[in-house]
Amino acid sequence: MSQVDETAVAEGSGNVFADLGLPNPEERLVKAQLAHAISTIINSRRLTQSQAAKVLGTDQAKVSALMHGRLAGFSIERLLRFLVALDRDVTISVHPKPENRAGRLELAEIS
Repeated sequence: MSQVDETAVAEGSGNVFADLGLPNPEERLVKAQLAHAISTIINSRRLTQSQAAKVLGTDQAKVSALMHGRLAGFSIERLLRFLVALDRDVTISVHPKPENRAGRLELAEIS
């Protein structure tokens, strides 16, 4: 007799933090996206964590935390300032939301 694995599969919302029921899921997702962009730039420039820390005006331990996704000590504002220090332009856009949903915080595609 063969065993049948009946695993329930649910489609995600597009935000793993919301799917896990964590508080402030939109903020967590934006911070993760910003940290990913910062890490990508640091890696593409082949900077050590110490070199990146000098560019960002922080210490190596903070760069390590950021690179490993430990973002509790980082505000969105601080992450945006890191991007500017890495020679990126940051544009914030505020506009009316569609009537069929609540307002939200989201990050447009980063290039």
